[in-house]
Amino acid sequence: MDPFRFPGLPSRVVFGHGTLVEVPREMEALGRSRAVVLATLGQRGQAEALATLLGDRAVGVIAEAVMHTPVAVTEAAVVRVRALDADCVIAVGGGSTTGLGKAIALRTDLDQIVVPTTYAGSEMTPILGETLDGAEPGHRAKTTQKSEKIRPEVVVYDVDLTLGLPAGLTATSGLNAIAHAVEALYAQDRNPIVSLMAEEAIRALARALPVIAAVPRDRAARADALYGAWLAGACLGTVGMALHHKLCHVLGGSFDLPHAETHTVVLPHAAAYNAQAAPEAMARVARALGAVDGPQGLYDLAASLGAPISLSAIGMPEAGLDRAAEAAVANPYWNPRALERGAIRRLLNDAFQGRRPDAAV
Repeated sequence: MDPFRFPGLPSRVVFGHGTLVEVPREMEALGRSRAVVLATLGQRGQAEALATLLGDRAVGVIAEAVMHTPVAVTEAAVVRVRALDADCVIAVGGGSTTGLGKAIALRTDLDQIVVPTTYAGSEMTPILGETLDGAEPGHRAKTTQKSEKIRPEVVVYDVDLTLGLPAGLTATSGLNAIAHAVEALYAQDRNPIVSLMAEEAIRALARALPVIAAVPRDRAARADALYGAWLAGACLGTVGMALHHKLCHVLGGSFDLPHAETHTVVLPHAAAYNAQAAPEAMARVARALGAVDGPQGLYDLAASLGAPISLSAIGMPEAGLDRAAEAAVANPYWNPRALERGAIRRLLNDAFQGRRPDAAV
C-alpha cells in the first residue's frame, strides 16, 4: 500500500431522525448564546421555526441566501450580523444557505452550525465559492478559497427535514453529491480511507435515489441518501477536486447556471474525459453503481431519475462554450489527464447536446 496522510474530520456530526431538537444543545456545547439563523427566502418558514425552537438564543433571521454566494449579499448580511451582536450563525437549507454561513464566518470568525435540508455536502468542507460581478454587464467571476475558518463546527443532519424535498431537486442534489465522491476517487491526494468513503457514498445514493423517485417519503431511502451525502461531503472536504468541479464553477459562476443541475449534467462527461487516466477509480464507480461502465452508468442514473442531461436544458448559451473552455484551462490545476483545450471544448459540446458518453476503453 502506498503511504498516505489522513487529516481527520474536525466537524462534529449529529445524524438521525428528529435531530433538529439537538441544535440548542449543540449551541450550548459551543458556548454560544446569540445565534442568527440563515436561510433562503423560500425557506424562511423553516428558519423562523428553528428560531422559535431556540427561544431567546436566536437574535435574528436572515433569509436572503442565494445561489453562488454573491459577495454583495454576504457583505450586507455581515453588517446585520454584527449589528445584532451575534456570536454564531446557524444555516438551515441547502448549499446556498451553507455558502452564506461560510462567507460570514470567513469575515467574522463566528462559529457555524449547519442543518442541511438537501444533499449538497458543502457543510463538510472548508471550501467557499463566491461570485462577484465583472466590469462587463452579464459577466460574473467565481472565486474559490479554502480555510479552516470556513469549515462549520457542527453539522446536524435531520432526515425528517428531507422528506419533503421535491423529486427533481432530490435527483440533482443527490447526483451533485455523487460528483464529490467520484472526483475523490482520482484526487491527487486520495487515500484508502477516503476512497472507501467515496465508493460507499456512491453506492448509498445510487441505491436510494431511484426508491425516492418512486416513493418520495420513504424514510429508509431518505436516510440512505443523507448518509451518502454526508460521506460524499466529507470526501470533498478531505481531498482535492479536479476537472469536474473546475468546469462546474466556471459554468455556474460565469453563466449563472443552477448549481446541482450543472454538476448533474457535467459529471458523466468529466468522468469520461478522465476514464483512461483513472481506470481504477472508474472501476470503483461502476461497481458502486452496479454498471458495466462508470461514466455511462452515471449518465444512465441521471436519465432514469428524470434529471437534466444537457447544458442546453438548464440555460447554457451555446455561444458561451468557447469562453467556458478557455476559462477551464486558464489557470493550471491538477487533473489525472492533461488539460487540453480542444478536448475540453468537445466535452462541453457533448454535455451541451446531452450525448451519452462513449464507453471507456
